[in-house]
Amino acid sequence: MSTTLVTGATGNVGKHIVSSLARAGLPVRALVRDPRRAELPARAEAVAGDLASPETLEPALRGVESVYLMWPGLPADPRVIELIAAHARRVVYLSADVPDLAEGEEPVIYHQEIERLIRRTGLRWTFVRAIDFATNTLAWADQVRAGVVSMPYGRAARSLVHERDIADVAVHVLTSAGHDGARYLVTGPEAVTHADQVKIIGEAVGRDVRWDELPAETARERLTAAWGDPAFVDARLRAWKSFVDTPERVTDTVERLLGRPARTFRTWARDHADDFR
Repeated sequence: MSTTLVTGATGNVGKHIVSSLARAGLPVRALVRDPRRAELPARAEAVAGDLASPETLEPALRGVESVYLMWPGLPADPRVIELIAAHARRVVYLSADVPDLAEGEEPVIYHQEIERLIRRTGLRWTFVRAIDFATNTLAWADQVRAGVVSMPYGRAARSLVHERDIADVAVHVLTSAGHDGARYLVTGPEAVTHADQVKIIGEAVGRDVRWDELPAETARERLTAAWGDPAFVDARLRAWKSFVDTPERVTDTVERLLGRPARTFRTWARDHADDFR
């Protein structure tokens, strides 16, 4: 049986991919910084390596058929893609909801550049383009514990996706045929407003939590101080504002590929209730 290398193997998505492949009895190799500290299933092989240091990847890629690639926000490095192409035959890349980047076109976000680098290789590839993760709402945890979440655009309706649905789609693509060249946009099953997300989280943890509508300018100052990237903050605020009038799109990708509905935000909140307590 062919081996799959999973990058980001201890992250929100990668850990579920590793577990699913191991449970199925499929050879899986987990790329981690320190194999001695990695908590992995017994059947998973831990191999040291770091995408930020391409020279460390050679041992991890030996004998690998497929690679699940999660890029951790680093600048796109063609050497990583070249190494994957030199060893593997297929790559499943966790991307974002981005349009294809044409030759010569400047990328707006690193996902586009990585997709273009992959398309230039002889690899068989599939892009799993995920809408924002529901886990991003964990940033509200301290405010949830205080009973009030102060953010802008409470009426923005988002189709946030459960990380386990992303993992299940990735595993399906890795273990079945017919996905070469596909671009799958993975979302939650419905668009839920920010304010309702807070209410649902409160119900999951058994606490009354309310939404406090924060003026956009105040939010810009606070988020810039927290995130340190004014351009990213402005992009987020513009997107949230747009979702007030036009809810974030919802796809049937999970149901079409897996034969079951995508997990709801309420399910996600119940799964992560302890993280908010």
